[in-house]
This record gives sequence, C-alpha cells and structure tokens, in this order.
Amino acid sequence: MPVLPSPYNPPLLFRNGHAATIYAGLFRRVDGINQERERLELEDGDFMDLDWSYAEKPSQKVAVLLHGLEGHGQRPYITGSAKIFNRAGIDACAVNFRGCSGETNRLYRSYHSGATEDLHAVILHILETGKYTDILIKGISLGGNMAMKYLGEGRTVPKEVKAAIGVSVPCDLHDSLIQLLKPKNWAYAHRFRNHLIAKLRAKQKLYPELITDEQIQNIRTLKDFDDLYTSKAHGFRDALDYYEKCSSGQFLNGIQVPALIINSLDDSFLGEACYPQQEAEKNPKLYLRMPRHGGHVGFIEQGNISYSEKVSLSFVSEFL
Repeated sequence: MPVLPSPYNPPLLFRNGHAATIYAGLFRRVDGINQERERLELEDGDFMDLDWSYAEKPSQKVAVLLHGLEGHGQRPYITGSAKIFNRAGIDACAVNFRGCSGETNRLYRSYHSGATEDLHAVILHILETGKYTDILIKGISLGGNMAMKYLGEGRTVPKEVKAAIGVSVPCDLHDSLIQLLKPKNWAYAHRFRNHLIAKLRAKQKLYPELITDEQIQNIRTLKDFDDLYTSKAHGFRDALDYYEKCSSGQFLNGIQVPALIINSLDDSFLGEACYPQQEAEKNPKLYLRMPRHGGHVGFIEQGNISYSEKVSLSFVSEFL
C-alpha cells in the first residue's frame, strides 16, 4: 500500500519531538482501567505475566499489547491502548516480557527485540482459551519490531490474527542504536542503560558464574550491554549479529496480515532505515503513516488519548 496521509496537528508544545517523548513517558497518566494478572508458564521452564483488561460485555476480540525496551504492562502507552480498545468492545492482553513484570525471570535469558517465540506462545495460549475468534497485535517500539518480525518471518500465523499495529518501530535495530548513541539522545540512552544494568545485577544473584562484576562495570553504552549480555544470552555472535538477525525491516515484505506502522518523522530514536517506504509501496498488506510530529511514542492530543491510539483503533476496526 502507498504511504498513508497523516493529518496529525498536536498542540504547539508537542510539535517538538523531545517534548512529546518526555511528556508521554514521564508525565502521562491513564486512569479507569482494571487489570487482572495471569502467569503464563513457558515450555522452557520460564514464565511471562499477562495483564488482562476487559470490555464491558463479553467479547470474542482481543488485542495483544507488547511494550518497549524496559517497559511493562502498566506503562501509559499500554494502559492507554488497553483502555481505548476495551471501550470499543475489545479485550486486552498486555504482555510483560520475561523479567519485566517486577520479578526476575528464572532463566539466564530474558527478552529481546526478536523473541517472536514468546509472542507466539502468548497467541497459542489465548487460542487455547477458546474465547477469541479475532486477535490483533499492537507493539510499541521494541514490541512493534517484534510484532512485524513475527508476521513476516515465515512462520504459520494463526488465522485468528486479523491485524497488527506497530508504533515508533525501530525497523533497523542498528540504525536505531546509532541514533540512541548520539548526544541528542544521551539522557534516554543513559536511563535505558541504568535500568538494564539494575536488572542484570538482579539476575547476577541467580547466575553469578555467568555475570561478573567486571562485565557489568564494562557496560558503558547500550551496545556494550547487547555485546556482553543480550547477544550471549540469546544465541547471537555479538550485538551486530543480534541487530542484523532481529531487525523487522527485512521481514516486512513477507507480511500477509494487514499491518500498520506509525513512525513520526521527528522521532529521535529512528534513523532513515526505520522508515520502510519502499516496503509499504510493494506490499499491499503493509500500511505506513509518517506524521511530522509525535516523537518516540508521544503523539499527544487533548483528552488523554493519543493520535496513535485513535488511528490504531480505526485501522483494526476495518478488519475485525
């Protein structure tokens, strides 16, 4: 599909990408949503926690929500998405990736941008309940990359998966890393690094022979973290091998389910390779919106409902 128009005109303050990113990440609050936690035991002995919220009436439709790097099921971009879907008669299953629900996961591995096996396990679990005929997937940032990779990497996607949305998707992980390592993004990268190191220290208590103090002290950048932990824990040669194999951009041509990517042009986390215009023009199932403003997972509008949340609901409504 050709690139779609994106008539998004935020309040003046939020025409600055950093302002939109910071406000959405640190100051936005979403009330009026009740979540119920379910623990999903995985075949490899690990677990993920799922935070469910429900439409007012019983529904056969469910949105699987995937958070970003160091996120969780209570981040406003997740609860805001759940709330708007619930009000539209769609249940929501907010996935907390391994180690992201407030409790260290059991295995040495954790989560990463390309861990589509975990998304598939969640979808199979939902189907086993027998409640849902229509499943949609919405991923934010890292979760958006995972959603697009899942749909396009060649596995058999259950027929119940009817549509997907990715917001602020780093379609090229190396390109996104390059942006995050620039001075303009120092504060974000520093915050991510500190969160990741804190989790690594918690995991060190379980695996002291695999994670040493010296290794942790050598983590100065996000790439260092991916070289020393992410790649080694998940079977990749190094960080660059991880980025190459897990970037969703290479899989977009294989998507056969209606999928929408919303990446703002002022997203400081995304480089040129993260805007898949050619892929969207070639694949009739892939839609792309590139609003001028929005920042990274920002898209602020009045009424505490973001532009990306409204567009997401409108998009999936065409296919459910």
